[in-house]
Amino acid sequence: MSHAPLLVTLLSVLATGIGLAAASGPQYQHNPQVIKLDLPPAPDSAGSLVTADLDGDGRLDYLVTVPGHLGAYAHDGRKLWVLQVPLVVGGSSESEGLPGHHGAGVQAGDLDGDGRAEVVFLTKDGLLHVVSGASGQEEWQARPPVPAGAERWEHAAIANFRGQGDRDLLLQATNAQGYRVGHYLAAYAASDLRQAKPPLWQRDDFGALAHGPARLADLNGDGRDEVLGFTIVRPDGTLPGWAYPPRSKELAGGASFHIDYLGVANVRPDLPGLEVVLLEEGRNYVALVNLERGVLWHRPGPGREEPQNAAVGNFDPRRPGLEIWCRSRHNTNQTPWVMDARGEVIAEWKMAERAPAGWTDAGVETIWAIDWTGGERQLAAAKERHRSGDVAVFDPITGEFVARFPERADRIYVADVSGDWREEILVLAGSELHIYHNPRPNPRPGQPRLWTQQHYRRSKMNWNYYSP
Repeated sequence: MSHAPLLVTLLSVLATGIGLAAASGPQYQHNPQVIKLDLPPAPDSAGSLVTADLDGDGRLDYLVTVPGHLGAYAHDGRKLWVLQVPLVVGGSSESEGLPGHHGAGVQAGDLDGDGRAEVVFLTKDGLLHVVSGASGQEEWQARPPVPAGAERWEHAAIANFRGQGDRDLLLQATNAQGYRVGHYLAAYAASDLRQAKPPLWQRDDFGALAHGPARLADLNGDGRDEVLGFTIVRPDGTLPGWAYPPRSKELAGGASFHIDYLGVANVRPDLPGLEVVLLEEGRNYVALVNLERGVLWHRPGPGREEPQNAAVGNFDPRRPGLEIWCRSRHNTNQTPWVMDARGEVIAEWKMAERAPAGWTDAGVETIWAIDWTGGERQLAAAKERHRSGDVAVFDPITGEFVARFPERADRIYVADVSGDWREEILVLAGSELHIYHNPRPNPRPGQPRLWTQQHYRRSKMNWNYYSP
């Protein structure tokens, strides 16, 4: 069910054309398709990948980052360009700043409305760079003023705050001292930033994720982005009239909290707009938040375990709304559970009883909901935790591992990049990109491409380890 009026949806698609694949094409000839990268391997935490149409041919291309390098590769594997630049990509956001573990540190979009993609990134000297998506040639750069208390701007995201398409930018920074969290925001029209004009708005009190950058999505279907953390900032920089966590006698005082995970989806199709899923460490709650209605529910999992990581999807089509799979924090032998759209626990299982032979007892990490089969039921994709290991697709409700790919995965990314609307699994393994597709016939081939969903495009551009 669409969360936006048809007219707004069509205008949003037209205004964001380079983020879409113009038409479905054939699947890759090989499975996996292997793209050789003229880049060093990614270290443990820094750098990753995103996808966008960079060269204007209607097919999705690949941007890959590692410290000191940014590479652009065409859909067919041709190297478009590689830059050697001191990108702002890093490991621990708490000590080094954003974008955090596996954060790509790069964005792509049509910032000037000419129908061609630009690529946007920050460097450690405080410069914002805008380069051609097709050639990598620099188009312009800017040095935005940094708020007092921050070291530098650490994260840049393409946004639509004014309803004019992806012509705006969000900048985010953490505090320079102590435990670093991205409380500082500045929203700019890209054209204003290019001319060193003031921002549209600024905030230094953003309720940020503990480990990663702010997310963006048009929650209410008005054609403009909200900025998402445990507070939600409206497109004009103001806050809604509610706060997280909800006030209650149980939550008065006690342990502090921080948010490990944030996801965006139409969890409650009976309500207007999209919902935000929050996973809280410390008090160990899972929450569902709506822009206009505030906190819909706020509940601990079984045994008050910490949920830590999640995947949100249609894991049980018999139930109304979407389901929320929570991994559990255990360093070994994780005990995941699933909540329904109203916060009730509907499934629990033990990783040790479901993982295939030889899978690490540390469990799974970088968990993505995935449209793998083409059926109504979504699954989840993940890699082996704490090592460059195998990749799998599993059923979040039962824990059944339905596919396993022997790999040496440093990063994984899930997106609809090739022949039909189903999603593929992209694996960074050393200096190669491996792309896996489902070779079985698609039972629903006429579905629209997932890229037509604005929040899907945003999620695939702005992610890290904790919130894929």
